[in-house]
Amino acid sequence: MPNSAKAVALSPVQMELVRVLWERPDSATADVAAALAASRGIAHTTVATMLIRLEKRGVVKSRREGRALFYRACVTEDAVRRSMVSDLLERMFGGDPRALAAHLVEHTQLSPEDLSELSALANDEVSRGGR
Repeated sequence: MPNSAKAVALSPVQMELVRVLWERPDSATADVAAALAASRGIAHTTVATMLIRLEKRGVVKSRREGRALFYRACVTEDAVRRSMVSDLLERMFGGDPRALAAHLVEHTQLSPEDLSELSALANDEVSRGGR
């Protein structure tokens, strides 16, 4: 996926649309519309417009077969997640990952098992030479 390294911010509806394409690459507009109609009640024309706009941004790519357009994502889920979390980190926590982690620990219902797993992940990262 060539554009996976660029910054990508998606609205919740756009994220759901792109998730459809991650799960089912080369989906026709009608298939994406059906998936979003079932979960969000969004009209086919609205989905078609969103796909066109996302293609202009390089998030999705289309190909035509007869009269039908088929779409696939041009960005990976990991790239979108990294981009959006980096933006959140910068805007809400001044770029300080410890402040984000502290917020999550203090304001999220984490079980002792969750905290233990997070601690193990942090220890693994430190042993690999991360921050």
